[in-house]
Amino acid sequence: MRVLLDTAVLIFAVEAPERLSARARSVLENPKNVLELSSISLAEIAIKASLGKLRFSAAVVREAIAELGIRVLPYTAEHAFHLFGLPLHHRDPFDRQIVAQALAEKIPVVTCDQEFGLYSGIRVVW
Repeated sequence: MRVLLDTAVLIFAVEAPERLSARARSVLENPKNVLELSSISLAEIAIKASLGKLRFSAAVVREAIAELGIRVLPYTAEHAFHLFGLPLHHRDPFDRQIVAQALAEKIPVVTCDQEFGLYSGIRVVW
């Protein structure tokens, strides 16, 4: 199964794996799954790290991506076009872009964020 990881899932996997649900942990550990992380998540982590909200370096993120076997999914114009008409269920611009990307790619999102489930067409795995 191909899945898109929310930024929080990568952070939990690195800093606090006990915060992952059993189902999320199972998805991450199943070698048959294709784990993808949005390039938007990389930008979110970098910005929050530079603001002192996260203690993550580029090296830590690269190592986590390698260890978990994650592919980075580029954010494209097609993904951004899904933002037009997207209801304002979620105000966080990073999360809205991840929702748009998941909708465009037609893949589930692994997230603990309940607001993702408010979007029609999104399948949330948690």
